[in-house]
Parts: sequence; structure tokens; C-alpha cells
Amino acid sequence: MKYFLRFFFIILLISLFVGYYFKNSGDHELGNKIVGITVLAGAFLFMPVFLKHRWQGKKLEDYTLTQKNFDKIRSKQQKK
Repeated sequence: MKYFLRFFFIILLISLFVGYYFKNSGDHELGNKIVGITVLAGAFLFMPVFLKHRWQGKKLEDYTLTQKNFDKIRSKQQKK
């Protein structure tokens, strides 16, 4: 998964640069399409896969502010 994410990220960067190249070379419509598709692919394909990969095996409870976590924070502050 790690290698797939790296490969996909590099492909997104390359396509972004290609889109800006076409945009600056005179073909604005094609450049805008390439950049737009790249942004959509990054937002709707890359980000969910990346977030799923990064959150695997972690408990959401550890990262949310619940009463239990507030009590832990208070007890650590009182020990100081």
C-alpha cells in the first residue's frame, strides 16, 4: 500500500505539472482540464486511500475529546 500511495502521488504531481505546462504553452482549455482532473483525483481518490492507510489499526477514541480523555489530561496536569 505504501508503494502504491507513493506511485499515485508521483503520478498526480506529474499530471499537475503537465497541466500547468499546457496551460502556459497556449492550450488553456486542455491545461485546465488536466489540472481539474488531477485535483479531483487527488481529493476523491488519493486522500481517502491515504487516510484509510494512515488510520489502520488506530482507535478513534484515542484522538477524540471525551470525558475519559479530559480526565487523563487533568490528572497529568495535577501531577506536575
